[in-house]
Amino acid sequence: MAGKNVLVVNDLNFETEVMNSDQPVLVDFTATWCGPCRQIAPFIDQLADEYAGRAKVVKLDIDESPSTAARFGIRGVPTLYVFKGGRIVAQQQGAAPKTILARLIDTGIGA
Repeated sequence: MAGKNVLVVNDLNFETEVMNSDQPVLVDFTATWCGPCRQIAPFIDQLADEYAGRAKVVKLDIDESPSTAARFGIRGVPTLYVFKGGRIVAQQQGAAPKTILARLIDTGIGA
């Protein structure tokens, strides 16, 4: 379950919500069976609250949206990408501390 400021995206709305967003977007490519994904989920929720209005935070379940996962070559989860203007400006593969995840978003805001 995502936090109140975390948007759940899928193959159908990824283009609109992420690629065409006027704000930087942190995309958490995740899966329900992924332990490290559950480990960072509270950080993702906190960052969504902290960056509300400056950046979007979204989750995409790779099992429910295989086309988008394949499009970006997602081979493991969690994988986090920051998109700005429809292109990837920062990325992190694997679980990371909240400070590292915040730095990703900051890169997107400054890019």
